[in-house]
Amino acid sequence: MAMTERIYLDWNATAPLRGEARAAALAALEVNGNPSSVHGEGRAARRLVEQAREQVAALVGAEPRNVVFTSGGTEANMLALVPREPRQRLLASAIEHPSVLAGGRFPAGGVERLPVSGDGQIDLAALEQGLAALGSPVLVSIMAANNETGIVQPVSQAARLVHSAGGLLHVDAVQAAGRIACDIGAMGADLLTLSAHKIGGPKGVGALIARTGLDAVKPLITGGGQERGARAGTENVPGIAGFGAAAATARTALAADAARMAALRDRLESGLKVASPEVVIFGIEAERLPNTTLFGASGMKAETAVIAFDLEGVAVSAGAACSSGKVQASHVLAAMGVPPQLARAAVRVSLGPTTTESDVDRFIEAWIKLSGSLLKQSQGIAA
Repeated sequence: MAMTERIYLDWNATAPLRGEARAAALAALEVNGNPSSVHGEGRAARRLVEQAREQVAALVGAEPRNVVFTSGGTEANMLALVPREPRQRLLASAIEHPSVLAGGRFPAGGVERLPVSGDGQIDLAALEQGLAALGSPVLVSIMAANNETGIVQPVSQAARLVHSAGGLLHVDAVQAAGRIACDIGAMGADLLTLSAHKIGGPKGVGALIARTGLDAVKPLITGGGQERGARAGTENVPGIAGFGAAAATARTALAADAARMAALRDRLESGLKVASPEVVIFGIEAERLPNTTLFGASGMKAETAVIAFDLEGVAVSAGAACSSGKVQASHVLAAMGVPPQLARAAVRVSLGPTTTESDVDRFIEAWIKLSGSLLKQSQGIAA
């Protein structure tokens, strides 16, 4: 008997490679030149890098010259979190990615965490108070949308507060790009982080983008003069070419993809609630990414649920992929005030442009089949 085709519903962890990105990366593998070389082969490689720079910049309304390619979103965040005199303090929301909460190269004790409301959005009053209390200009880091809950943050409102206090704003747009509009100017971001594999590009490439007029970033990796001196090392030409192609496709398809995913997410959540009225959908009253559902039910263990879904041929995640192997509850849900028992039950379902109604219905069928036993097993009751 043939195995049922697997259903992939973990796009926030990584998106399947887009056909356009695969074609661009494969073609770039055939280009032999080093993009720093001046001969014909080198110039051919350079053209690929610069074309991708234009494509990535266009996705977020930036100037191509302000795009610095990195090895991914984590390195881009680290590159952004470099103290700029006299900015010796970092204000970051409590729900940021661990690469931001680690503080980059800010001094020990130089990171202040800002609280979020119960619906998972940054507390703007606390941000304003924090800016006033610190006095001197600071760097503030706020993600455009949370990777676990999908909750969209009030970035443009925060930007006005930050700039009024003389600070700089870094926006981690890794999860938001390609799912909602992420224009660097409209958001008021001074620095913006992207990751290729979240929008259907190759893994291992990302970008830090600065607003026009901001001084060049202080490099983490020094050596050669690549990336206009901002990041030394020979550019990953195939990865960058694939990133550019993915960005171009995501930009073109943004509105249609978002509408499709929102309809599918609503279908999925309606099915969950009909099957199990006790299910909690985190952040359901807040503005969220169109593709993300984080849900749980008291008494269920997320790790057990993820394994059970996997055995049914459905790939989902226990919260964020970066935390999947950890026993402790999500720092995001803890910051939102979610009780630990419920937080430990959180399962993330994230959709993508190629997700279908059939995929969503398969997930609901699997949940109906599994939910009773998951709850009973987690409570220590024989199924």
